Amino acid sequence: MDQAIDFILQAVTEHNYIPPAMVEKYQEAIGREYRKLLGIDDEKEQGLTIRIFGSGCISCNSLQTMVIDAMGRAGVAADIEQIHDPDEIGRQGVTLTPALMINGQIKSAGIKPTLAQVEGWIREVAPAPSLAPATLDLP
Repeated sequence: MDQAIDFILQAVTEHNYIPPAMVEKYQEAIGREYRKLLGIDDEKEQGLTIRIFGSGCISCNSLQTMVIDAMGRAGVAADIEQIHDPDEIGRQGVTLTPALMINGQIKSAGIKPTLAQVEGWIREVAPAPSLAPATLDLP
């Protein structure tokens, strides 16, 4: 499997710049996606998936910006997907937009939550960051 991951990484780097410090992260991500493609469960790596539902209006776009800000404050990464298709929105059980879904759970619908709420929801489901934030004041 390592050979396949190395091959994919080499193909990606031929057409894309990958900073040397990020090569290991790219290898991990490629390996995770390759295992998903092969149907191999990787239970230790549960990623954070965030879906934003709406028509692409200002509220939906500002919700995405808020989610990105909250992720930065929480020190986590996630897959973010904006869903504009009304049929897909309905299939997910969303009746009001903008709506925010984190790891399959609808957190808000019909209103734009606050940054603090979004950050709290992300922190509930995201693994704790390995380093304390720089703004932490210790006694």
